[in-house]
Amino acid sequence: MSSYSTAFQTETEQELYRIGEVSRLTDLKPFVLRYWETEFPMLEPVKSSRGHRLYRQEDVEMVLRIKRLLYDEGFTIAGARRHLREQNGNGDGDGSLANQSSAANGETLLSRKMLLDMRDSLRAFLTLLERG
Repeated sequence: MSSYSTAFQTETEQELYRIGEVSRLTDLKPFVLRYWETEFPMLEPVKSSRGHRLYRQEDVEMVLRIKRLLYDEGFTIAGARRHLREQNGNGDGDGSLANQSSAANGETLLSRKMLLDMRDSLRAFLTLLERG
């Protein structure tokens, strides 16, 4: 049983990143990540028994989404928080841009979003490869 729990623990630890690793992956300072945790409720890394922040893959992806919204698309923190909340919900809040614009503009918006998400994922993978 102990060998199973050790194997499981090792597998679980490989899926978690410390704040320094996330800082390098995302090219953000640790204090920025800690600040964003206070501003974006959907970003909540788990804490180890020693109190260390441990980011899951979905947390790293959320950090990259937040960074893209703030730095690339010019959102304010409040606007980015609202955008992410609407995106995670059903999207019926005040109507998304795709609903307000024509079908062609909606498709362009979705394509751009997919490309930006893909770019962020590829950057994260590249950083991982460069580290390894």
